[in-house]
Amino acid sequence: MVEIAHLNGIALHYRFRQGHGRPIVFLNSLGTDFRIWDDVIQTLDANIPVVCVDKRGHGLTDDGPIIMDVLINDVVALLDDLGVSGALICGVSVGGMIAQGLAASRPDLVSGLVLCCTGAKIGDAQSWALRIDAIEKDGIASLSDAILERWFSPDFMQSRQTDLAAYRNMLIRTSVAGYTGVCAAIAETDFTEQCKHIMIPALCIAGADDHATPPALVHELAKNIAGASFQIIERCGHLPCIEQPDMLGHAIKHMYRSIP
Repeated sequence: MVEIAHLNGIALHYRFRQGHGRPIVFLNSLGTDFRIWDDVIQTLDANIPVVCVDKRGHGLTDDGPIIMDVLINDVVALLDDLGVSGALICGVSVGGMIAQGLAASRPDLVSGLVLCCTGAKIGDAQSWALRIDAIEKDGIASLSDAILERWFSPDFMQSRQTDLAAYRNMLIRTSVAGYTGVCAAIAETDFTEQCKHIMIPALCIAGADDHATPPALVHELAKNIAGASFQIIERCGHLPCIEQPDMLGHAIKHMYRSIP
């Protein structure tokens, strides 16, 4: 069944697995939909409530105006609509930025954070502008090889060709407006000061082979969040939920059990 919530002027595609206990909310990266979390969710206790959501212009969610505050408010509206609060929020890349903003704006919704392959600030305005210009001119497919090389480790690129083709399809079928809108939102966002005020349990996870958000960037994020832990996953690029779901699932379960 396709689950759609009409919130903030758009049709928002989500998945809500009801259960018992503290919910876990999964937030996706740029150019992906919430299926990237499927293998991680399979590692979790089947009774844990789980929420997944597609950003604007991604998956089955509508296009619409995009700035970081809007992306955060879409998640707020969905969780309020579902009656979900006190959740462990797991975000990868821009999903991790949205999670940081969510913790700052609505701390009642968040009991802990797992921030994967992300930072308080990612990239610079010039590099994002160049990417936006190239995609608006020639489409996402024109940059797909370069993007996939930033997503995945060399081992994945060489040994999982069938999976790689599927994730290329996921990427290039993202709407241009959704992709470039999220690029612009990332370019305009710097949560360095805000994350210093996060006072809940946090785990920051880096992929050893991640060229999009290198381990040093993720480590800097961890140092800016009081009491945050830092972990590197080996043989992994930018998307540990795809490359190393068992290891990421183990880390999430450990974090889940450690929250008071």
